[in-house]
Amino acid sequence: MTNHGNQQLPMEGIRILDATHIIAGPFCAMILADMGAEVIKIERPEGDFARNYDTFVNGDSAYFVWLNRGKESIVLNLKEKSDLKVLKNIIKKTDILIQNLAPGAFDRLGLKLEDLREEFPKLITCSITGFGEKGPYMKQKAYDMLIQAETGLTDLTGVPENEIEKGRARVGVSVCDISAGMTALNAVLQALIGRSKTGKGRHISVSLFSSLSDWMNVPYLQYAYSKKEPKRCGIRHPTITPYASFQCGDKLEILIGIQNEREWVNFCKYVLENEKLASDKLFSSNSLRVKNTKMLEKIINEKFEKNTRDEVIKKCDRGGIAYGRISNIEQFSSHPQNQFIAINAPSGEIKMVAPGAEHDGKHFFAKNVPRLNENGDSIRKEFK
Repeated sequence: MTNHGNQQLPMEGIRILDATHIIAGPFCAMILADMGAEVIKIERPEGDFARNYDTFVNGDSAYFVWLNRGKESIVLNLKEKSDLKVLKNIIKKTDILIQNLAPGAFDRLGLKLEDLREEFPKLITCSITGFGEKGPYMKQKAYDMLIQAETGLTDLTGVPENEIEKGRARVGVSVCDISAGMTALNAVLQALIGRSKTGKGRHISVSLFSSLSDWMNVPYLQYAYSKKEPKRCGIRHPTITPYASFQCGDKLEILIGIQNEREWVNFCKYVLENEKLASDKLFSSNSLRVKNTKMLEKIINEKFEKNTRDEVIKKCDRGGIAYGRISNIEQFSSHPQNQFIAINAPSGEIKMVAPGAEHDGKHFFAKNVPRLNENGDSIRKEFK
């Protein structure tokens, strides 16, 4: 159920079988639910693992509340013949099956995905795994932070090694899971468009590793073709200067991003109030500024320490300079650009940040997060 009254939603009439847990698969299925699809979420007797990750949202898990709005929940013990029959009957009337069970799990249930698509030619199947459905690591367990490590993202994230032990850090949100969920969603929508033309479904294979590996193409290409090995550089850009964080006189931090020479000239004129610096032989091109980063940042720090962050922002606005306030989670929570939605969690109504896309000025979102097995009886009755 969505918040759009009688408005026709693009995925109405499409049934999704969501046999996934934790983040990547549930993210994909949730966006489809937001767009009006009927999403039946299959859960173990103990429920999706994410239901118990924390109790921060009035007793509910922040992860589960975020990722499972708009779904119907049924508990199935697939070791029981009667429950397996229910699952098979759901599949018969399903448009898209999304699953992230262990490799081979569906085969062991007698539900080989290839055979299902042969029996139901319109069926679209999507398997989300850690490392893919082939290759030497296909059976290796994979969680978000582990994939951050395997893809090299962890080695690029953090501060230089000589500043703090090792210097490496994880990205602060589950970027691998979200990347895989987005990749799966994109592929599912492509498959639906393809089916509308051919009448046939297809199989989609998405892995956390391959999804994030695609995002790693810039450092890969730089290394593969120039042997340039990227280094951790904290809150600064590795190849553009000045593009870094600076502390102002009131101890608040601001991130400055200079992308071209016009902006560099304006930065010197309006923010540093030193027009001659723009043509200084040490800083007159980006490559020179990168070479002399420490010297340039010392000049910027000395200037910013004499101004509050708001004063620096006024100068940046005057010069058309890009900047970002370094925000903690409290400041983000009250950020004036945020939009919020109200949804119904098992514990009651909660407010959360709205989905990223607007459609004709409105957000598509489903409102209800299911209790465990909330729809079990009605689903069993329909698919017995």
